[in-house]
Amino acid sequence: MSANAKGALLALLAFGIFATHDVFVKTLGAVYSPVQIVFFSVLFSFPLATVMLMRDSTPGTLLPRHPWWMALRTAASVATAVSAFYAFTVLPLAQTYAILFASPLLITILAIPVLGETVRIRRWLAVIVGLTGVMVVLRPGSTDLTLGHAAALTAAVGGSIASIIVRRIGADERPVVMLLYPMVANFILMGIALAFVYKPMPIEHIGLVALVAAFAWTAGRCIIAAYQAGEAAIIAPMQYSQIVWATIYGAVFFSETIDRPTIIGSSIIIASGLYIVLRESRSDVSSTTPVLRTRSRHETGTYMRAGPLLRLLGRHPDS
Repeated sequence: MSANAKGALLALLAFGIFATHDVFVKTLGAVYSPVQIVFFSVLFSFPLATVMLMRDSTPGTLLPRHPWWMALRTAASVATAVSAFYAFTVLPLAQTYAILFASPLLITILAIPVLGETVRIRRWLAVIVGLTGVMVVLRPGSTDLTLGHAAALTAAVGGSIASIIVRRIGADERPVVMLLYPMVANFILMGIALAFVYKPMPIEHIGLVALVAAFAWTAGRCIIAAYQAGEAAIIAPMQYSQIVWATIYGAVFFSETIDRPTIIGSSIIIASGLYIVLRESRSDVSSTTPVLRTRSRHETGTYMRAGPLLRLLGRHPDS
């Protein structure tokens, strides 16, 4: 098996596991607040994360070198976690993914003020087409837009902000700092909010939350293995396979049907996202290549992002 084929299969496995993770989130969300689910899933993730973070031999403290950027990244990660978990709870899985897939489009736009990136006409056209696809999915005026739709959009924006800040400060910050702060912030802030929404959890539901953490961690490790095995231009587009899992899981477990506007809009978003990711994989086209090359999925505080973790393991995302 070629290295790229191995990497693609590992990525497909990872995103299949992530989709299964989201099924458990949706199931638990029918009973519990997303705040409670995020809190306990992060709690169960800490032991796994600690073992991995102990590998960081870089000298220094845990104080960030860019505190304001780190604060913004942490806030974006917290908002993404609770928003994504809420969106999965109240929206059909396929529709949620379709909106979250707008992240590469938003990253392309954010790269202009944050990284000083020059976005030329072809990528602007791809962004405009992709955002049109988002409007097709949302169908404003013909359907009622709910808090769930706003949450999915918030998660897409928050995940994009977190990703672009990694590119901005990732070369200067210790990987352990980049990875630890969002987890700690989610744990503390969700713990405070938990006092207002907590419901007692039977042992079987605690086990389901533990599975959420385990699935997130396992999928994250598979993503890293995929990037270590194959070319990033092959790995990154595999994230769109989640829409297939979402359609299957939604139909089997939640009696969801995917309507025509969602199919059309998703196809437009995926096509434009693929164009941007594949085009920017050419090193002579875009300085934001590392952002999209290590795109795995929105941050929820339950797993480690590919870029910082690759640095922790001694591999730069640009390589």
